[in-house]
Amino acid sequence: MTIRLVLAGCGNMGYAMLSGWLKSGKLAPSAVFVVEPNADLRQRAAALGCDTAPDAGDIPADAVPELVVIAVKPQVIRDVSAAYKRFGDGRTTFVSVAAGTPSATFEAILGHRAPIVRCMPNTPAAIGRGMMVVFSNKLVSEDTKRFVTDLLSASGEVTTIEDEGLMDAVTAVSGSGPAYIFHFIEALTVAAEKAGLPAATAQLLAKQTVYGAASLAIESDEEPGVLRQQVTSPNGTTAAALAVLMGEDRLTNLLTEAVEAARLRSIELGK
Repeated sequence: MTIRLVLAGCGNMGYAMLSGWLKSGKLAPSAVFVVEPNADLRQRAAALGCDTAPDAGDIPADAVPELVVIAVKPQVIRDVSAAYKRFGDGRTTFVSVAAGTPSATFEAILGHRAPIVRCMPNTPAAIGRGMMVVFSNKLVSEDTKRFVTDLLSASGEVTTIEDEGLMDAVTAVSGSGPAYIFHFIEALTVAAEKAGLPAATAQLLAKQTVYGAASLAIESDEEPGVLRQQVTSPNGTTAAALAVLMGEDRLTNLLTEAVEAARLRSIELGK
């Protein structure tokens, strides 16, 4: 059996990534072996054509995968990673999508010959519009970096950082960021309802406005600040609203405080 990639964990993020790899043709189902203890989650991986097992010990003894992707919650990352120590001889690269777990933790568990890649994805990866930020330790080859980037690109945009210490900030901005946007949609919906709009209309306006504005910000050559100015007529309705949001840097200060709280929590989780 030729296994290019072992996926440890097939929950929401693991399954989203797996689906992207297969749908894009970047990997064939026969090249992926999925280890997932939950029978229901294991079954949906099997339905995609992958070989599956409930335990890492069931991986064929002669397998030497190029990648082991660890897609489990940080709370169980140490126990799960230890089950793959036999692949820590340097021939297999480990990719972690666990928030707050530094590469040093994996090196201590898997051995100091193990190439380690940390990836911070976010939930829009489930629809191919995620943001993936990658850090690689010194043992990861350039070919493997390109392979990992190519795989991750099936789920959205990919960028790299050279300083692992910045991963906590990445987690606070793009990892947790979708929740901030979802809450903004909730808040804008409530405000629309209080302004007299029916609930369904209020939510549609809030969702589509955020979606359209984000799409325009990505596709436009203009900076977001310029786009904001283009919407804002002097002494108009938008200017009245922005006087509330931007007065004394209210929104900027609030988001800065929120991101810092998330960054500090990410550091705590990594200890």
